[in-house]
Amino acid sequence: MPSSPAAPSQLHRRWPGLDLTRRPLGTAPTRVEQVDIPGVADGLWVKRDDEFGDGPWGGNKVRKLEWIIPEAQRRGVRTLFTVGGIGTHWGLACARYADQGGLRTVLGLVDQPVDDHVREQWERLVASEAVIHRFRSPRQLRLAAPWLLARACDRSGLRLTPPWYLPAGGSNPVGTLAYVETALEIAAQVEAGELPEPATVVVPIGSGGTTAGLTLGLRIAGLRSRVLGVVVNDSFPLDAAVMARLANRTGELLRSRGASGVPTIAAGDLDTRDDWLGATYGDPTPASVAAVAAAARVGLDLEPVYTGKALAAVADLGASLPGPVLWLHTHGPR
Repeated sequence: MPSSPAAPSQLHRRWPGLDLTRRPLGTAPTRVEQVDIPGVADGLWVKRDDEFGDGPWGGNKVRKLEWIIPEAQRRGVRTLFTVGGIGTHWGLACARYADQGGLRTVLGLVDQPVDDHVREQWERLVASEAVIHRFRSPRQLRLAAPWLLARACDRSGLRLTPPWYLPAGGSNPVGTLAYVETALEIAAQVEAGELPEPATVVVPIGSGGTTAGLTLGLRIAGLRSRVLGVVVNDSFPLDAAVMARLANRTGELLRSRGASGVPTIAAGDLDTRDDWLGATYGDPTPASVAAVAAAARVGLDLEPVYTGKALAAVADLGASLPGPVLWLHTHGPR
Protein backbone atom coordinates (compact mmCIF):
# COMPACT_ATOMS: atom_id res chain seq x y z
CA MET A 1 0.00 0.00 0.00
CA PRO A 2 1.24 3.52 -0.69
CA SER A 3 3.02 5.03 2.31
CA SER A 4 3.23 8.63 1.10
CA PRO A 5 0.41 11.07 1.90
CA ALA A 6 -2.34 10.95 -0.69
CA ALA A 7 -4.31 13.82 -2.15
CA PRO A 8 -7.78 14.25 -0.65
CA SER A 9 -10.49 12.21 -2.31
CA GLN A 10 -13.10 13.95 -4.44
CA LEU A 11 -15.63 13.21 -1.69
CA HIS A 12 -13.45 14.89 0.94
CA ARG A 13 -12.88 17.88 -1.31
CA ARG A 14 -16.64 18.32 -1.52
CA TRP A 15 -17.23 17.65 2.18
CA PRO A 16 -13.97 18.32 4.10
CA GLY A 17 -15.43 17.10 7.39
CA LEU A 18 -16.70 13.80 5.98
CA ASP A 19 -16.23 11.06 8.59
CA LEU A 20 -15.16 8.34 6.15
CA THR A 21 -11.66 7.12 5.40
CA ARG A 22 -10.17 6.19 2.05
CA ARG A 23 -6.90 4.24 1.94
CA PRO A 24 -5.39 4.77 -1.52
CA LEU A 25 -4.58 1.58 -3.40
CA GLY A 26 -4.09 3.20 -6.79
CA THR A 27 -3.50 6.49 -8.53
CA ALA A 28 -6.48 8.66 -9.39
CA PRO A 29 -7.78 10.05 -11.61
CA THR A 30 -7.65 7.28 -14.19
CA ARG A 31 -7.26 8.68 -17.66
CA VAL A 32 -9.93 9.12 -20.30
CA GLU A 33 -9.28 8.64 -24.00
CA GLN A 34 -11.21 8.51 -27.24
CA VAL A 35 -10.80 5.37 -29.34
CA ASP A 36 -12.10 3.86 -32.56
CA ILE A 37 -12.90 0.18 -31.98
CA PRO A 38 -13.48 -1.66 -35.29
CA GLY A 39 -17.02 -2.97 -35.60
CA VAL A 40 -18.01 -1.47 -32.24
CA ALA A 41 -17.85 2.31 -32.19
CA ASP A 42 -15.93 5.24 -33.62
CA GLY A 43 -14.93 7.99 -31.23
CA LEU A 44 -15.96 6.09 -28.11
CA TRP A 45 -14.78 7.67 -24.88
CA VAL A 46 -13.18 5.19 -22.48
CA LYS A 47 -12.31 5.68 -18.82
CA ARG A 48 -9.34 3.46 -18.06
CA ASP A 49 -10.20 2.02 -14.67
CA ASP A 50 -8.38 -1.12 -15.78
CA GLU A 51 -5.23 0.92 -15.03
CA PHE A 52 -6.28 1.69 -11.46
CA GLY A 53 -4.33 -0.09 -8.72
CA ASP A 54 -0.66 -0.15 -7.71
CA GLY A 55 -0.21 -3.93 -7.76
CA PRO A 56 -0.98 -6.86 -10.06
CA TRP A 57 -4.71 -6.24 -9.72
CA GLY A 58 -6.72 -3.14 -10.59
CA GLY A 59 -10.14 -2.15 -11.80
CA ASN A 60 -13.35 -1.37 -9.97
CA LYS A 61 -12.82 -4.02 -7.27
CA VAL A 62 -9.75 -2.24 -5.94
CA ARG A 63 -11.52 1.11 -5.92
CA LYS A 64 -14.16 -0.41 -3.61
CA LEU A 65 -11.52 -1.85 -1.27
CA GLU A 66 -10.05 1.63 -0.78
CA TRP A 67 -13.14 2.41 1.31
CA ILE A 68 -13.98 -1.05 2.66
CA ILE A 69 -10.62 -1.86 4.27
CA PRO A 70 -10.36 1.28 6.45
CA GLU A 71 -14.04 0.98 7.39
CA ALA A 72 -13.40 -2.63 8.51
CA GLN A 73 -10.50 -1.43 10.64
CA ARG A 74 -12.67 1.33 12.10
CA ARG A 75 -15.25 -1.30 13.09
CA GLY A 76 -12.63 -3.51 14.72
CA VAL A 77 -13.24 -6.28 12.19
CA ARG A 78 -10.52 -8.88 11.67
CA THR A 79 -12.17 -11.01 8.97
CA LEU A 80 -14.01 -10.19 5.73
CA PHE A 81 -16.49 -12.80 4.55
CA THR A 82 -17.67 -12.48 0.97
CA VAL A 83 -19.12 -14.54 -1.86
CA GLY A 84 -18.90 -15.02 -5.62
CA GLY A 85 -18.28 -17.51 -8.39
CA ILE A 86 -15.17 -19.71 -8.59
CA GLY A 87 -13.73 -17.25 -11.12
CA THR A 88 -14.43 -14.19 -8.97
CA HIS A 89 -12.23 -11.18 -9.60
CA TRP A 90 -13.69 -9.51 -6.53
CA GLY A 91 -12.80 -12.39 -4.23
CA LEU A 92 -9.19 -12.44 -5.40
CA ALA A 93 -8.77 -8.67 -5.09
CA CYS A 94 -10.33 -8.83 -1.62
CA ALA A 95 -7.97 -11.60 -0.53
CA ARG A 96 -4.88 -9.79 -1.79
CA TYR A 97 -5.57 -6.27 -0.56
CA ALA A 98 -7.28 -7.23 2.71
CA ASP A 99 -4.20 -9.26 3.63
CA GLN A 100 -2.07 -6.13 3.14
CA GLY A 101 -4.43 -4.36 5.55
CA GLY A 102 -4.01 -7.03 8.22
CA LEU A 103 -7.39 -8.62 7.53
CA ARG A 104 -8.29 -12.24 6.82
CA THR A 105 -10.62 -13.13 3.92
CA VAL A 106 -13.09 -16.02 3.90
CA LEU A 107 -14.76 -16.82 0.57
CA GLY A 108 -17.95 -18.73 -0.15
CA LEU A 109 -17.71 -19.60 -3.83
CA VAL A 110 -20.22 -21.14 -6.23
CA ASP A 111 -19.51 -23.16 -9.37
CA GLN A 112 -19.94 -21.36 -12.70
CA PRO A 113 -19.31 -22.18 -16.37
CA VAL A 114 -15.62 -23.05 -16.67
CA ASP A 115 -13.23 -21.86 -19.35
CA ASP A 116 -9.48 -21.22 -19.35
CA HIS A 117 -9.89 -17.85 -17.64
CA VAL A 118 -11.97 -19.34 -14.81
CA ARG A 119 -9.46 -22.18 -14.36
CA GLU A 120 -6.64 -19.64 -14.07
CA GLN A 121 -8.66 -17.56 -11.62
CA TRP A 122 -9.40 -20.60 -9.48
CA GLU A 123 -5.70 -21.41 -9.31
CA ARG A 124 -4.95 -17.84 -8.20
CA LEU A 125 -7.67 -18.02 -5.55
CA VAL A 126 -6.33 -21.32 -4.19
CA ALA A 127 -2.84 -19.80 -4.04
CA SER A 128 -4.08 -16.72 -2.17
CA GLU A 129 -4.31 -16.27 1.59
CA ALA A 130 -8.10 -16.66 1.53
CA VAL A 131 -9.99 -19.44 3.30
CA ILE A 132 -12.21 -20.96 0.58
CA HIS A 133 -15.48 -22.88 0.85
CA ARG A 134 -16.82 -24.13 -2.49
CA PHE A 135 -20.45 -25.00 -3.31
CA ARG A 136 -22.25 -26.36 -6.36
CA SER A 137 -25.12 -23.86 -6.32
CA PRO A 138 -26.15 -20.51 -4.79
CA ARG A 139 -28.82 -22.37 -2.79
CA GLN A 140 -26.20 -24.57 -1.12
CA LEU A 141 -24.18 -21.47 -0.26
CA ARG A 142 -27.22 -19.73 1.24
CA LEU A 143 -28.01 -22.77 3.39
CA ALA A 144 -24.41 -22.98 4.60
CA ALA A 145 -24.06 -19.23 5.25
CA PRO A 146 -24.89 -19.30 9.02
CA TRP A 147 -22.32 -22.07 9.56
CA LEU A 148 -19.72 -20.19 7.48
CA LEU A 149 -20.29 -16.97 9.41
CA ALA A 150 -19.92 -18.80 12.71
CA ARG A 151 -16.71 -20.48 11.58
CA ALA A 152 -15.32 -17.17 10.31
CA CYS A 153 -15.55 -15.54 13.77
CA ASP A 154 -12.17 -14.45 15.08
CA ARG A 155 -11.49 -16.26 18.35
CA SER A 156 -8.23 -14.55 19.30
CA GLY A 157 -8.18 -12.41 22.42
CA LEU A 158 -10.87 -12.35 25.07
CA ARG A 159 -13.93 -12.08 22.85
CA LEU A 160 -15.42 -13.46 19.67
CA THR A 161 -15.25 -10.99 16.78
CA PRO A 162 -17.75 -11.74 13.99
CA PRO A 163 -16.71 -11.23 10.38
CA TRP A 164 -18.00 -8.37 8.28
CA TYR A 165 -20.19 -9.86 5.56
CA LEU A 166 -19.65 -8.19 2.19
CA PRO A 167 -22.07 -9.00 -0.64
CA ALA A 168 -20.78 -10.18 -4.01
CA GLY A 169 -18.59 -7.56 -5.65
CA GLY A 170 -18.30 -5.54 -2.44
CA SER A 171 -21.52 -3.77 -3.41
CA ASN A 172 -22.68 -2.50 -0.06
CA PRO A 173 -22.99 1.25 0.69
CA VAL A 174 -19.34 1.50 1.74
CA GLY A 175 -18.02 -0.17 -1.43
CA THR A 176 -20.42 1.87 -3.55
CA LEU A 177 -18.70 5.06 -2.32
CA ALA A 178 -15.90 4.17 -4.74
CA TYR A 179 -18.03 5.01 -7.75
CA VAL A 180 -19.59 8.07 -6.21
CA GLU A 181 -15.94 9.13 -5.99
CA THR A 182 -15.33 8.08 -9.62
CA ALA A 183 -18.35 10.06 -10.85
CA LEU A 184 -16.97 13.18 -9.16
CA GLU A 185 -13.64 12.39 -10.82
CA ILE A 186 -15.38 12.26 -14.21
CA ALA A 187 -17.04 15.60 -13.48
CA ALA A 188 -13.64 17.15 -12.70
CA GLN A 189 -12.26 15.79 -15.98
CA VAL A 190 -15.21 17.28 -17.87
CA GLU A 191 -14.59 20.63 -16.18
CA ALA A 192 -10.90 20.42 -17.10
CA GLY A 193 -11.79 19.82 -20.75
CA GLU A 194 -10.39 16.29 -20.87
CA LEU A 195 -13.67 14.96 -22.31
CA PRO A 196 -17.11 16.34 -23.15
CA GLU A 197 -19.94 15.81 -20.71
CA PRO A 198 -21.16 12.29 -21.53
CA ALA A 199 -24.80 11.81 -22.42
CA THR A 200 -24.50 8.09 -21.62
CA VAL A 201 -22.14 6.24 -19.27
CA VAL A 202 -22.04 2.49 -19.96
CA VAL A 203 -20.88 -0.05 -17.38
CA PRO A 204 -21.51 -3.77 -16.73
CA ILE A 205 -23.65 -4.70 -13.71
CA GLY A 206 -22.26 -7.71 -11.90
CA SER A 207 -23.34 -6.75 -8.39
CA GLY A 208 -24.52 -3.16 -8.73
CA GLY A 209 -22.11 -1.01 -6.74
CA THR A 210 -20.45 0.59 -9.74
CA THR A 211 -23.75 1.48 -11.41
CA ALA A 212 -25.41 2.73 -8.21
CA GLY A 213 -22.38 4.80 -7.21
CA LEU A 214 -22.03 6.39 -10.64
CA THR A 215 -25.72 7.30 -10.75
CA LEU A 216 -25.58 8.98 -7.33
CA GLY A 217 -22.22 10.64 -7.96
CA LEU A 218 -23.19 12.11 -11.31
CA ARG A 219 -26.27 13.70 -9.70
CA ILE A 220 -24.16 15.07 -6.84
CA ALA A 221 -21.81 16.57 -9.42
CA GLY A 222 -24.67 18.17 -11.33
CA LEU A 223 -24.01 16.33 -14.60
CA ARG A 224 -26.90 15.31 -16.84
CA SER A 225 -25.18 12.05 -17.84
CA ARG A 226 -27.38 8.96 -17.69
CA VAL A 227 -26.01 5.56 -16.67
CA LEU A 228 -26.77 2.46 -18.72
CA GLY A 229 -26.01 -0.66 -16.69
CA VAL A 230 -25.56 -3.82 -18.78
CA VAL A 231 -26.65 -6.71 -16.55
CA VAL A 232 -24.21 -9.66 -16.67
CA ASN A 233 -25.39 -11.59 -13.59
CA ASP A 234 -28.67 -13.50 -13.19
CA SER A 235 -27.97 -14.77 -9.64
CA PHE A 236 -30.07 -12.03 -8.02
CA PRO A 237 -32.17 -9.01 -9.09
CA LEU A 238 -30.15 -6.15 -10.59
CA ASP A 239 -32.84 -3.94 -12.12
CA ALA A 240 -33.09 -0.15 -11.91
CA ALA A 241 -35.18 -0.25 -8.71
CA VAL A 242 -32.52 -2.35 -6.96
CA MET A 243 -29.78 0.02 -8.17
CA ALA A 244 -31.74 3.04 -6.91
CA ARG A 245 -32.15 1.45 -3.47
CA LEU A 246 -28.40 0.79 -3.22
CA ALA A 247 -27.66 4.36 -4.35
CA ASN A 248 -29.98 5.73 -1.68
CA ARG A 249 -28.50 3.55 1.05
CA THR A 250 -25.13 4.99 0.03
CA GLY A 251 -26.61 8.47 0.19
CA GLU A 252 -27.86 7.73 3.70
CA LEU A 253 -24.35 6.63 4.70
CA LEU A 254 -22.91 9.89 3.34
CA ARG A 255 -25.45 11.98 5.25
CA SER A 256 -24.80 10.05 8.47
CA ARG A 257 -21.07 10.80 8.16
CA GLY A 258 -21.37 14.53 7.50
CA ALA A 259 -22.40 15.08 3.87
CA SER A 260 -25.15 17.52 2.98
CA GLY A 261 -27.27 18.09 -0.12
CA VAL A 262 -27.12 14.45 -1.20
CA PRO A 263 -29.93 13.81 -3.73
CA THR A 264 -32.38 10.92 -3.67
CA ILE A 265 -32.25 8.55 -6.66
CA ALA A 266 -35.33 7.06 -8.34
CA ALA A 267 -35.46 4.00 -10.58
CA GLY A 268 -36.20 6.30 -13.51
CA ASP A 269 -32.84 8.04 -13.08
CA LEU A 270 -30.91 5.20 -14.75
CA ASP A 271 -31.34 2.39 -17.25
CA THR A 272 -30.55 -1.31 -16.89
CA ARG A 273 -30.76 -3.95 -19.62
CA ASP A 274 -30.07 -7.68 -19.62
CA ASP A 275 -30.22 -8.22 -23.40
CA TRP A 276 -26.52 -9.18 -23.51
CA LEU A 277 -26.48 -11.57 -20.54
CA GLY A 278 -26.60 -14.75 -22.59
CA ALA A 279 -27.40 -18.12 -21.01
CA THR A 280 -26.26 -17.27 -17.48
CA TYR A 281 -23.68 -15.48 -15.36
CA GLY A 282 -20.12 -16.24 -16.36
CA ASP A 283 -21.09 -17.61 -19.78
CA PRO A 284 -19.50 -15.84 -22.79
CA THR A 285 -21.66 -14.97 -25.78
CA PRO A 286 -20.61 -14.72 -29.44
CA ALA A 287 -21.14 -10.95 -29.24
CA SER A 288 -19.01 -10.58 -26.11
CA VAL A 289 -16.21 -12.71 -27.58
CA ALA A 290 -16.28 -10.56 -30.72
CA ALA A 291 -16.15 -7.40 -28.60
CA VAL A 292 -13.11 -8.70 -26.70
CA ALA A 293 -11.33 -9.43 -30.00
CA ALA A 294 -12.21 -6.01 -31.44
CA ALA A 295 -10.95 -4.22 -28.33
CA ALA A 296 -7.71 -6.18 -28.38
CA ARG A 297 -6.97 -4.74 -31.82
CA VAL A 298 -6.70 -1.28 -30.24
CA GLY A 299 -4.78 -2.46 -27.17
CA LEU A 300 -7.65 -2.90 -24.69
CA ASP A 301 -7.58 -6.09 -22.60
CA LEU A 302 -11.14 -7.26 -21.84
CA GLU A 303 -12.79 -10.49 -20.72
CA PRO A 304 -16.00 -11.92 -22.23
CA VAL A 305 -18.37 -12.06 -19.23
CA TYR A 306 -18.29 -8.49 -17.86
CA THR A 307 -16.52 -5.85 -19.94
CA GLY A 308 -17.04 -7.79 -23.20
CA LYS A 309 -20.81 -7.88 -22.71
CA ALA A 310 -20.95 -4.15 -21.89
CA LEU A 311 -18.96 -3.34 -25.01
CA ALA A 312 -21.21 -5.65 -27.04
CA ALA A 313 -24.14 -3.51 -25.88
CA VAL A 314 -22.39 -0.38 -27.16
CA ALA A 315 -21.85 -2.10 -30.52
CA ASP A 316 -25.45 -3.28 -30.86
CA LEU A 317 -27.08 -0.04 -29.75
CA GLY A 318 -24.88 2.04 -32.04
CA ALA A 319 -26.27 5.43 -33.00
CA SER A 320 -29.40 4.88 -30.89
CA LEU A 321 -27.26 5.38 -27.79
CA PRO A 322 -27.25 9.11 -26.93
CA GLY A 323 -23.74 10.50 -27.22
CA PRO A 324 -21.11 11.35 -26.29
CA VAL A 325 -20.80 7.85 -24.83
CA LEU A 326 -18.35 7.08 -22.02
CA TRP A 327 -17.65 3.38 -21.45
CA LEU A 328 -15.98 2.37 -18.19
CA HIS A 329 -13.25 -0.22 -18.70
CA THR A 330 -13.33 -1.88 -15.27
CA HIS A 331 -11.38 -5.10 -15.87
CA GLY A 332 -8.85 -5.75 -13.13
CA PRO A 333 -6.06 -8.26 -13.92
CA ARG A 334 -2.81 -7.12 -15.48
